[in-house]
Amino acid sequence: MALQGIKRQLGQSGKYRLGILVLLAALTAIACLLLAPKPKPALQTSDYAIQSQSNFNQPKFYPLNQKLPAKLYQPVGDWVGRLILPSQPLSEPELSGEQRSQLNQATDTPGSDWVWMEVQQAPTEAQSLVGKIVRLEWSREPEVAAYVQAVTQNVSFTARTEASKQQGNIHPDRLNGWRNVGPLQSLAGARPNDDVIVTLKDVTVLPTDDSANVLQISQEPVLATGRFYGLVKILRVDDQAGQKAAIATCQKPPFCAHEFFRIQHYNPASKKFDGVLETIRIPQQLAGRRGILPSTPRHLETSPAGKAGWYIYGAKSAEGVFVVQALQPRSLVQLKPDRVVLGHSAGLTYINQQNWQKVETQKGTIRKVLVKPGTTVAKAKAVPFQWKLGDRAIVLHTFGGIGGRKAEAALGYTVTGHFSYGLAEVVREPLTQELQFNVQYQQVYAHNPNAIVSGTTTWPNYMGNLQWGWLGTRPVSDVLVKFDPVMRDYDFGGITLSPLREFQQQLQVMMARYRVGDGTGSATVTPATSCVQDSNQALYATIQHIKQQVSATPAIQSWLAAHPNDAQTLQFQRLISLAKDLEERLIPLGILRSDWQQNATVLAATNPESDFTSSRDALAGLTSWRTMIPRQAQDELANLFLQHGAQLWFLRTNQVGGWDSDISPVAPTALLGQLTVPVAKAPIASILLSRVLSALNPSDLRGWMITVGLLLLYGAIALPLGFASGFLQINFWPANWLSCCLLAFRALLTPALLEELGFRVLLLPHPTVGVAWYIWGGWAALSLLLFTLYHPLNAKTLYKPGATTFLNPIFLTLAGLLGLTCTAVYAITGSLWAIAFVHWVVVLVWLIGLGGHAKLNLASSSSSKAFDSDLEKRSQP
Repeated sequence: MALQGIKRQLGQSGKYRLGILVLLAALTAIACLLLAPKPKPALQTSDYAIQSQSNFNQPKFYPLNQKLPAKLYQPVGDWVGRLILPSQPLSEPELSGEQRSQLNQATDTPGSDWVWMEVQQAPTEAQSLVGKIVRLEWSREPEVAAYVQAVTQNVSFTARTEASKQQGNIHPDRLNGWRNVGPLQSLAGARPNDDVIVTLKDVTVLPTDDSANVLQISQEPVLATGRFYGLVKILRVDDQAGQKAAIATCQKPPFCAHEFFRIQHYNPASKKFDGVLETIRIPQQLAGRRGILPSTPRHLETSPAGKAGWYIYGAKSAEGVFVVQALQPRSLVQLKPDRVVLGHSAGLTYINQQNWQKVETQKGTIRKVLVKPGTTVAKAKAVPFQWKLGDRAIVLHTFGGIGGRKAEAALGYTVTGHFSYGLAEVVREPLTQELQFNVQYQQVYAHNPNAIVSGTTTWPNYMGNLQWGWLGTRPVSDVLVKFDPVMRDYDFGGITLSPLREFQQQLQVMMARYRVGDGTGSATVTPATSCVQDSNQALYATIQHIKQQVSATPAIQSWLAAHPNDAQTLQFQRLISLAKDLEERLIPLGILRSDWQQNATVLAATNPESDFTSSRDALAGLTSWRTMIPRQAQDELANLFLQHGAQLWFLRTNQVGGWDSDISPVAPTALLGQLTVPVAKAPIASILLSRVLSALNPSDLRGWMITVGLLLLYGAIALPLGFASGFLQINFWPANWLSCCLLAFRALLTPALLEELGFRVLLLPHPTVGVAWYIWGGWAALSLLLFTLYHPLNAKTLYKPGATTFLNPIFLTLAGLLGLTCTAVYAITGSLWAIAFVHWVVVLVWLIGLGGHAKLNLASSSSSKAFDSDLEKRSQP
């Protein structure tokens, strides 16, 4: 027996050892897997790299010194050129021997922000510079020098940047390791190749002793496409030209026959398309890495968007054929709306419901809608309609998603899209002599696989460019906001203040920061840092800078006080009112983001030792949640401007141009906007989340003063009514202070917060959304009815002991009056905390001092167990 026991113990010991060995082996294998060096993920090819393979997307494809007939083609700018990053080796085919000699003779200036520019177009007096390479630098003006110094940074790539490169995003690789990179160098080095085309304004030519001329500028270059543009009617595909060119130029034979088109130029004399006939090339771009064509000329001649003609941008190839690099439908920029929406209420309905309605059925079309303010239709008709030469407007730009067979995935039931600001101006177009909108965007744009560069850009370069433009692949909404108090310059007795110029400068700073990722080489999208968040950070900085300038300049305050009825003073008061409301939108929870605060001090030069910073904390994004999603930011800003009396012009395109059957337009959404109720197809989750977040606004001092005033008004009505009926009596709850404190805390949670959240916040559109008054009034009436009926229903179901009280007509009257008071407070403040405060004070006074404890049978013991049970079963008013 003893021997068997020993054997049994040895067997069990062997099993234990075996189990331990297996466990150790498993742990060792797991450790090896975790600690072993991981292979780097395969480098994804960027769309830019794929499409750069096409020769027509390379600058060298277009010969220099081109001269086209002025009646048919106009230059895209007075000065047009290609930026070249200094101190970089240039490939032989790109430069002639003379051009290389110019660069070799020039002397670099360490520490200054300058680049080379190959001049492709110049004014008449500087035609000798066309085809030459000149030095492009900043003027010596103090304001310009301050801007350059503010955004000049050392560039050193981080691990995050390298990871982003692996995903196929284009970063400024050539700038990695550079010191003192300024805005010109970050612009020239934004892409791997020297192919950034720009136009210049206000250029000063400085001749030098050597052969390299110097161009000085005070405004940042504008990203552009092409050298010339013309206005044409696309008649048909030119099969013969396509067949002749197939062998020499076509990279993909199935497409080549559809790249050449017979067109007819616009005739200024007849104002019709009966001018010169010509054959042009609209090349087929290669599909990107997801298989989506960035543009296609297929069936372009039948596109309904071309009914008024197309503006074509590009230059001639070596074969003498005009090759189109960008398209713009003429009808989009003409001052002829398809529809005019009159009045404030109708305007709000269009913004919130109709702008993006049924976008999937509008593929290939353009829609233009003018919204005119005015509380009534009669007042709206009285608002001047005609926009005149020189009028300017702020642009709110948003694009949506791509659906269809090659759809891009939505992010958490949200089609985020993109947001940016811009500037539109009414100009006289030289070819037609008609007034049109000229749109430029201030694109705060993260690094991306398309090599879209963060900066000021023309509409043809950003939207119409065939290689990376969004005209043919995404639905787009541009809202042109005409609000005179923002667009004008103010002169306070010799002290000038320009809100628009200040805003543009802040956006320029943000765009330059994005190009180098604040020195990290990477500007990527997070909930806290994105195109929409940081575009609006620039808006916040603008507001703060204007406020600081006014408060720090007594002369401005004195002028305003001395001229209270002056037209300029009245305009400035409207500007201040708008700025106040904008600031509340940008900081909806009343919590200022630390990075926004620090960056504002850097720009104001009040904290010169600090650097720009960007928070990646999701909680920081939550504090500025109204500007987290592009669609919501555009809608709320448009609502706000309309409420302040601005005219809004909506320019909508829906995958316009050639027909691509693989894709369809998808509207951008608010957060969780694709999570819909099956029957109503309404994004209920998105709406409710937005209402809750909006209601977390703590309100300002004025709002709290109104809240207290309405609470006192309620008391002035409710107390006499309650005492006269005998429902209220002076009867204090005989409990100790601890029980009273516990009661107060629980009453704050329920009924105050819980009932106000359910009956006011979730049911009512937030006041800042800007729905029509009759719609809001209808929901308010429903909310009040449900709130009043809730109490007798509660007495019949969850809390039957309270039936005597909850069915009392006086109680229901007081409850209805409380609901009406809270509704009024919510309409004014939009704050959950304000209405919960009113509800809480009324309930607490009733329970502790006016006999409520007796009517609800509250125990007076310190433990308050009876009250604990009551609160679990029912809620009181």
